[in-house]
Amino acid sequence: PMTTNTAQTEAVLAHHLEMFTSKDLDGIMSDYTEDSVLIAQDQTCKGLAEIRTFFAAMFPMVTPEFLAAFKMVKQEISGDVAYIAWNVTGFFALGTDTLVVKDGKIAVQTFAAHPAS
Repeated sequence: PMTTNTAQTEAVLAHHLEMFTSKDLDGIMSDYTEDSVLIAQDQTCKGLAEIRTFFAAMFPMVTPEFLAAFKMVKQEISGDVAYIAWNVTGFFALGTDTLVVKDGKIAVQTFAAHPAS
């Protein structure tokens, strides 16, 4: 049923955001499988090793100042799809993530961020 998918998707998104804001690399990786794909504007990461490299490269930017400026603009969940839009004043004018969740893991994620001018 749709509600079960939505609840599971909501739980995976909540965990993903919690692990991101705490910069827990192992924790965030537990949301993915070897079949997961992360598509960003400048690269496509397939599998755990490539996705781990992506987050390992991003985490040094996630400073206390970055987190303090982070604002969720929209969060929408429909079945197995979660969409978030966000901004980080001084860092990103707009960022979006879309997560497709299958069996409690992120199967596909898209990520795009437009730098602050």
